[in-house]
Amino acid sequence: MQNTSTEKIREIAKSQREFFATGATLDTDFRKRMLERLLDALQAWEQRLAQALWEDMHKSYEEAYVTEFSILKGEIKAHLKNLDKWSRREKVPTPMTLFPSRSYMVKEPLGCALIISPWNYQVQLLLNPLVGAISAGCTALLKPSPYVPNVSETIGKMIAETFNEKYIAVVQGNREVNAALLEERWDMIFFTGSPALGRTVMAAAARNLTPVVLELGGKSPCIIDRTADINVAARRIAWGKTLNSGQTCIAPDYLIVHEAIKDEFVQAFAQEVKALHGDDIFASQHYVHMVNGKAYERVCSYLQQGKILYGGRTDATTRCIEPTILECMAEDAPVMQEEIFGPIFPMITFSEGAGSASAADGNPAARAPEVITPAARAPEASNRAATRIGQSFTEQAINFIVQREKPLALYFFGEEKQGWEIIRKTSSGGGCINDVIMHIANGNMPFGGVGNSGMGRYHHRHSFECFTHTRSILVSSTSPDLPFRYMPYRLFRWIKGLM
Repeated sequence: MQNTSTEKIREIAKSQREFFATGATLDTDFRKRMLERLLDALQAWEQRLAQALWEDMHKSYEEAYVTEFSILKGEIKAHLKNLDKWSRREKVPTPMTLFPSRSYMVKEPLGCALIISPWNYQVQLLLNPLVGAISAGCTALLKPSPYVPNVSETIGKMIAETFNEKYIAVVQGNREVNAALLEERWDMIFFTGSPALGRTVMAAAARNLTPVVLELGGKSPCIIDRTADINVAARRIAWGKTLNSGQTCIAPDYLIVHEAIKDEFVQAFAQEVKALHGDDIFASQHYVHMVNGKAYERVCSYLQQGKILYGGRTDATTRCIEPTILECMAEDAPVMQEEIFGPIFPMITFSEGAGSASAADGNPAARAPEVITPAARAPEASNRAATRIGQSFTEQAINFIVQREKPLALYFFGEEKQGWEIIRKTSSGGGCINDVIMHIANGNMPFGGVGNSGMGRYHHRHSFECFTHTRSILVSSTSPDLPFRYMPYRLFRWIKGLM
């Protein structure tokens, strides 16, 4: 895919700033017409977008509709229904000390927005923020990922056919284009991607004090207690890990499993993968492939870092990796440090009140993962394991999680009360008790990260608000003009008692 030139980027940015300055986007009727236009375009281009998703990632129409189109359509309809309410001037209480005045909160668009999306859910993650930008009254320049060229090209054609580029436009290319975009001044940057690139975006935004929303990722833990319904847990986890072949920012990344139910869970997981995708998952119509050869090789490398309990087959020709559970007790192995973004499931097991699984087992050497750990780092891992002795399973899981970066999601399977304890003592962008991923499906709740997994939030009203500035406006009457605020502060003692 050819890079959009720096000159063209500057031209679009300039034209969008000039268009925003006309005030055309301030009218809510204009915004609703543009939302309706986007909805019509999505309907007209749905089959072409679905075909592009199939060509780039082997994503079935059914999965594309559930994870991309339906979410986007629902977002647009929610904004059309509520935009008048969200955007109207809001009167708020005024204290007696400001009498005779009235106080208001006024919503105004931030201005010209830049939206950069990743490749894994290109349609949803690029156009969902766009809905918020349109709803708030901003212009938008969209930058899709070059790793899914057919999808990016199709979206570019759809947007060009639907909107004038001085209002909404798409530019294409690699990280050189990203760098050129970040050299421009924006009123808002919405970025979805890795924490490493998020830091680059934030550093660029800091030069102009530009507000940012960073939707990043991380290693989202999935805890399975012995009180869990194993069959339901296995079914939902197998679905969540094989959805988009694990290439989902809120996919369960690694497992923390009670030692007592480890074997039962592995067997149930294998059965549920078969139920979802048939006897040969590589022949499944609904199993997405790894996005490119580089991603395939990276995820395959994790297979050497533990003992395979289930799965492990790969096919370089189709870039397919079988869902795999990997027993991995080396906490400093790359598979336990890096976001996997694929169908590999490293598993850590704890026993009730006995520390790590290797400490509970009478023969830790027999169960050691097939990985060579640097000798200099081994004592540190041993010390961490030693501190867990005597702790409950819940305490061990909590301690394991809080010692790491805050994840985008956290999942727990077991008794609800125990789940709430884990939620209370940890931090994550969001999560589920006895489910995975589905918290993103409720538009009444915001979606976003915390710490290393991001900042800011969106979906439904939160999307409108993240592209909006709320102005505080005080309207004062000219009569009476009370003298107490003026020097030399007469009646100060009386006024002090009111303040």
